[in-house]
This record gives sequence, structure tokens and C-alpha cells, in this order.
Amino acid sequence: MHSLIYVGGLGILLLVLLLQSLLRTFTSNTRSIPGPRIARLTRLWYFKRVWHGSWHTDDIALHQKYGPVVRVAPGWFSLAGPPDKDVYGIASRFPKSNWYEGWKHPDPRRWTLFSDQDIHRHAATRRCFQSLYSMSALLSYEPYVDECVTLFLERMAGFTRAGQIVDMAHWFQCFAFDVMGHTVYSQRFGFLDRGEDIAGTMQALDKSMPYSTLVGIFPWLHPYLYPLLEKVPGSGAAGRAYLMRFVAQRIADRNKARAKLPKVDAQIHTLPDSTAPRDFLDKLMDAHDKDPERITPEHIFMMGISNIFAGSDTTAISLSSILWHLMTTPESMEKLRKEVDLQTRTQGRITFKTANTSMPYLHAVIKEALRLHPATGLPLWRVVPEGGATVSSQYFEAGSVLGINVWVAHYDRDVYGDDVDVFRPERWIETEKEDPERVRRMEANYMPFGLGSRTCIGRHVSTLEMYKLVPELIARYDFELAMPRSEWRSKNCWFVKPEKLPVKVLPRV
Repeated sequence: MHSLIYVGGLGILLLVLLLQSLLRTFTSNTRSIPGPRIARLTRLWYFKRVWHGSWHTDDIALHQKYGPVVRVAPGWFSLAGPPDKDVYGIASRFPKSNWYEGWKHPDPRRWTLFSDQDIHRHAATRRCFQSLYSMSALLSYEPYVDECVTLFLERMAGFTRAGQIVDMAHWFQCFAFDVMGHTVYSQRFGFLDRGEDIAGTMQALDKSMPYSTLVGIFPWLHPYLYPLLEKVPGSGAAGRAYLMRFVAQRIADRNKARAKLPKVDAQIHTLPDSTAPRDFLDKLMDAHDKDPERITPEHIFMMGISNIFAGSDTTAISLSSILWHLMTTPESMEKLRKEVDLQTRTQGRITFKTANTSMPYLHAVIKEALRLHPATGLPLWRVVPEGGATVSSQYFEAGSVLGINVWVAHYDRDVYGDDVDVFRPERWIETEKEDPERVRRMEANYMPFGLGSRTCIGRHVSTLEMYKLVPELIARYDFELAMPRSEWRSKNCWFVKPEKLPVKVLPRV
């Protein structure tokens, strides 16, 4: 009897929610916005499409069919570019939506910059750490990257001798993980040494992505699902829990090590070798020692976990895109080789400064590869604040959820031309010389690392890795794609990750 009452009550609740959704849909001023019919009634349509892992291409097709504003769920609207400054600008009052709840630990103390919906707390926290990620700070991290580049090249040399076919998507992630371990903890994880998924770290990250991406569509489920799933081996919540324990242990180990070190003064520790580069964790702990109220242990943990979550996949995906597009566009590979050879003849290994300032074609190659295959592939969801707002010539009520997808912006034919699907690095160089106004439009739509105050704080570290590794690979090796071009596929679980990139690495003749 009690079970019948429970089921009946649940049915009535669902019916009430459906009626409320219908009422909002058909009385709202946004009722004329086009989109799939079922998307007017439920988020399940959007959930299903995201589940399939192809939303980056689905979203482009939707905008081609329906126009610049598309309804994808009740009260959720996908936008085409250019990004609206009121929504994504530095002074935006549009907070992140509750889709980001899926990326949080249910414990409110365990938050990160990426998922923080509090605009003021995010801004204050970002100011605390901005200098650690600045372009000038990269010089202190370059030795760490150089060591990982050297080891990566050694692994490639071994593959050439053995004539092996190598999954470069996997090895790029090994490289990115070890760079992050080295720059953050002065200790590589060992992925490049062993070439395998150490302690299931990659798998844990891969498992956590679909969970966070999908549960964010129904964020009210997250506090109930997470405590259950984190106990289930192989689940996304369990993967996230493992990575959090991993970071907590690294921080505990460093605290013990620092406690044994001599001090320069009453507050700041120093390493025995004062000429050694300072890693990210030491800089964080120094900041905590100086001002423990401003930089708390929670901040240290939060930044440690953020580097692991965001710093490996994004760089690996970008490197895979760069190599894929160079291998499938031989004329671009040849142009880049000429530029690389000119620099290596005069200085040996290319420094970041040289790559960043004296190699325009390398810059254009990286930019074009990240345009065609940006790492993230879901809308950057924001909430319309009180009072409503007009965006893309459409008025939206307060509480409406708006988002622009990087892929939609990057494939805009009105901005990048009719050959928008073609890898052509020259478009950046030619347009800069011939049409400055169009360049401004291209730059406004270009956002592989996000937008405004929520731009990826670690983007310069990722850029450093790409500018250091790509020239060295191009200078030393030839590459043969070991699969049909039609088999280049990606799975979109927020990060649009290539399934594989099998390549035969050959010594360059």
C-alpha cells in the first residue's frame, strides 16, 4: 500500500513538473526561438545527444538549420558567435550555470576555479594565482618542459628503430601528464618512462568526464549520485575521488619535506639547491606561508587538482590536432619544416622565446589546428541575471541559460571564409596583412581557451608545451598515418578527445 502511494505521488510530481515546463515554454517571450520540438519539453533530448559524444558537430548542424539562436532544452539556448561581451566579457554579470555543479565535489570546501559559480570569489581567487600562470612565469617552467621533451624524443627514437606503430594521442597525453607533474610537483608521474597508464590515472580522468558532463544536465541528482558512485570501481565519481586522493597525498608529502628544510627567514622555506627551478606547489606554499589567510590549504588543494584535471587532456588533444592536420596537409608540413630548419641551424633546440616571436608559420599552424579542433566541445553555459538581457537581438528572461560552443564559433563561414573546414594556416598570415578588420573578427570568434574572466588560467603553460615539442618533432622525424583518414574520430565528453592517432615514426631523411 505504501509503495503504491509512493509511486502515485512520484507520478503526480512528474506530471506537475511537466505542466510547469509546458506553461513556461508556451508563455515565455522566447517561445518563438527555433529548435527540435522535443527540446521545448525536456532536457532529455539534449542529454541523449551529449551522451552520444558528438555534440560539437551536432551543434554546428543545429545552427546551420535554425540560425544564430537555437533552443536545446527548456530555457537553454545555444548561441552562435561572435561572443557577446555582456555574457562573456571581463565585467560580465552572467554567472556560470548549474551545469557546472557536476564538476564539483558535493563537499562545498572542495571547489575549483573552473566550476566556481560565484563571480566575486572566482575573481578574488584568480587574482591570487594569476602571476603563477603568467607568460613571464613560463621562463621558470621551461627547464621542466625541456626535460620532458628530451625524454619524449628518446621514446620516438626507440619507436623508429623498432619500426613500431605508435598511438600518438596516447603518447601526447603521457607527455602532458609528465609536464604537469614536473611543473607542479618537481616530479614526473613516469608516464613517459613506462608508456602506460600509471595507477589508472588516465582512466580515472576519462571516467570522470562523462559523469560530470551528463550529471550537470540534471544537477539536482549530483549530491545523491556522487556518494554512491564514488564507491563503485570504474565509475566517474570513483575516478574523480582517486585523483583527489592523489593530489592530497602529493601535498601532504611536500608539507613533510618542507618541514625538514632550513628557512631563509621565519616564514619562507628554501630548497637546498637555491639555483633549482621552483615548482608550482612550492610557489603556492610560499604564498601560503606569507599570507595564510589569503592563500589557504583549500586553495592549494584546489589549484593542485585543477592543474591535473585541465592540464593534461587539453594539451594532448591540441598536440594530436596539430600533428593530424600537418600529416594530412603535406604542403603545410613542408612550410613548417623550412621555418624550423632555419631556426635549428642557428641555435639548436628552439627556445620558447624564439618559437613565440620569430616563427610566424608555427604560430599560424598551432592557431589553425586549435581552430579546427578546439579541446572543449560543449556550450559555455551562463545564466541571464535579474532584469533579463538582450543577446543576439533576442530578449531573454532572467534565469534563462545561454551558451556559445567554441566549435560553432570556430566554424563560422561568415568569419573564417567558405573554406572554414580546410586546414590552412595561411589564412591568419594573409588576413593580417590584407584585412585588419577581418582579423579582428577572426580573433573575436577564436576562443580555444575560453573567454573573458573565465579564460583558462593555465593556457600559457599549454602554449609553452606546444611551442617546445612541435618544432623538435618536426625537425627530427617523419610521420606516416597508419589508418585511413576516415577513421579520425573523437568522443565529446566536454573534452573532444581523439579515439586514436596511430602513426609510424620515421627518422627524417
